Order: sequence, then C-alpha cells, then structure tokens
Amino acid sequence: MTKTNTQTKPVQNFAIIGAGMAGIACARTLIQAGHRVTVFEKSKGASGRISTRSSNYGSFDHGAQYFTVRDSRFAQALATTPNICKPWSANAVRVLDAMGRVVEAARNTHDKHWVATPGMNALVRAWAQPLIQTDTIHLESKVFKIERDTLHPELWQLHSEEPEGAQSVFSGFNQVLLAIPSDQAIDLLRTSKIKMENATDLSKVQVAPCWTLMVAFPNAAQPGLITLGPQWNAARSVHHRVAWLARESSKPGREQVERWTVQASAAWSQEHLEDAPDRVQAKLLKAFSEITGIRATPAHAEVHRWRYAKTLQPLGATHMLSKRQGIGLCGDWCLGHRVEDAFISGLELALAAL
Repeated sequence: MTKTNTQTKPVQNFAIIGAGMAGIACARTLIQAGHRVTVFEKSKGASGRISTRSSNYGSFDHGAQYFTVRDSRFAQALATTPNICKPWSANAVRVLDAMGRVVEAARNTHDKHWVATPGMNALVRAWAQPLIQTDTIHLESKVFKIERDTLHPELWQLHSEEPEGAQSVFSGFNQVLLAIPSDQAIDLLRTSKIKMENATDLSKVQVAPCWTLMVAFPNAAQPGLITLGPQWNAARSVHHRVAWLARESSKPGREQVERWTVQASAAWSQEHLEDAPDRVQAKLLKAFSEITGIRATPAHAEVHRWRYAKTLQPLGATHMLSKRQGIGLCGDWCLGHRVEDAFISGLELALAAL
C-alpha cells in the first residue's frame, strides 16, 4: 500500500490593516486558503473609497463612481454576488470643455461601466459580511503601531485605538499586511520604526486628493420634466475646478430624486486641500452651475474631502512584500486608481504571502 503525504502547510495568522476593496480581497483569499485573518478598519464600516453617503433625498457614491471588469479573476469574484452589480448607461460618457459644452464622446467606451446596488459600497460590504459575522473584522479600530510580539519575538503585535479613546493590543501575527493609502502606510511604518525593503520605490508613489460635492434637486420631479439640466448622465470636464460629474439618479437601483456627484480636479483639490468646507462647497456649486446650466439652489448640498483619491504615479507592481520581515502592502495605488486595481493588488499580495 502506498503512503500518501497528508502534511499541509501550517496555518498562519495574518493581520490586515484596511477594509477597502484591496484589504477585503486579500482577506478572502487568505481565508479560502485556510489561514486565520483579522482585519482592522478605522471607519464604521468596510468599503474604503468605494463609499456611499446617505441623505434625505437619496444616496451619493461620493468615492468610486463605477468600475470596469478586465481581469478574469475579478469577473470570477463578482460572480459570487450576481445580484449586486448592474451595468450603468454611463457608457455614453461625454467630454466637456470649460463651459460645459460637449466636445467629444469619451474614449475606451468598449469598457462597460458597472455599479453596485443599491450603492457602490454594497459590493465590498457583501464580501466583508462573512468576516463581520465571525468577528474577523474590528471596525473603528485604528492601528497606530506595529511591533514585535512581547512574548514571541518572531511574531507581530498591533497597537490600536478603539472607540472613546481606549487602546488595545492584538498579538500573535505571522504577517502584517497594510491595505491603506501609500502615505498612511509610510507614516505607520515610520512610527513603528519598520524600514520596509524597497522603501525608495514606495516613496515615489504620488496620490492626489479630491474634493467631492453632492447636490440634490427634489423639485425637479415635475410633470413632463424627466431630468434637470443636461441630457447626459456622466461627463469628464476640463473645467479647472471640476474633473467629473455624474447624475446619481441615472444609476440602476437608485432613488429617482435628481442628484449629482461632482468631483473636483486633482490640481484644484490640492490647491484648496485645507480650505473650509463651506468655501469649497460654494466654489464647486458655482462651477457645477457653469458646466450644467443648472442655476437652481439645491435642497441638499455637502462636500467630502478625500486626502488620497487618484493615483498620479503608481508603484508599478501589484504589491510590496518582505517575506523576511512578514510585512506587505497593497492598494489601488500599486497599479493605478481603478477599483479593479485594488482587487488585483489585494489578491496578488495574498497569493505572494502564502
């Protein structure tokens, strides 16, 4: 009788910092491979920049507006939640001049635009739900220091700030994987006195901020009036303040109240990064009216500042990993700024860490 080798690789204990697309993709892959995972997220819920903001007039996808599907592995993952993702007719994206006039149709329209329903954050939250149910994710837990485990120096432990200022220590991790913006990763590693291999490559990454305006016009729902303002649903703009506009109510599974999300240009957002929100809101409202011709006063208006939004200079690799140190990094900034970039980065880091 021939003996079979039933030995398997030992189960590892992973800590993942960040519960956006990259972090959840990484966590799911490691769990499916039979390893233990604990995810730490400083916010109240999983999603990262694939976020949705609620209001009395409907929701706003104030982070990522849509996603495309080019990699077969991403398509395979999306197939696990078939009822969440829907195509969006923003394939007819327009390109506008500074005065809001259409100058051309957007390029690369062969890429179908997809959105999650009922909001963009639904996809990551659906993938994260099994982790939440098993207490694998610690929400509102901000990791501020990584150091060697006191009792087992070959392992890692994390110091985290919990709600109401409480602090906790989590120990016994074989590897720590950071799925956060590159600047935040640099700061955390520096605070933890961890010199990452190839740190010079990390310092070259450039990510721009983005101010986002959200407006609602409930009075637009009048007899005979289907939409307010322009007859397109999404556009890229060369206006010095605005880079992107989208009619939220045109997306599938959304409330029908006329709502717009307006994302400022990277250069303007950087220039006005520390401006007061009310000042930013006034300037973006003015630009919105210039571009769309909508002069009505919105019933709802608010802004949100993303300090790390659009990757200008990516890492140029799917991830960073020092197997010797047991420290890894992933995020959309490794490859670009698309939702799919974040997924591929998290997936590839998990596979490399195995």
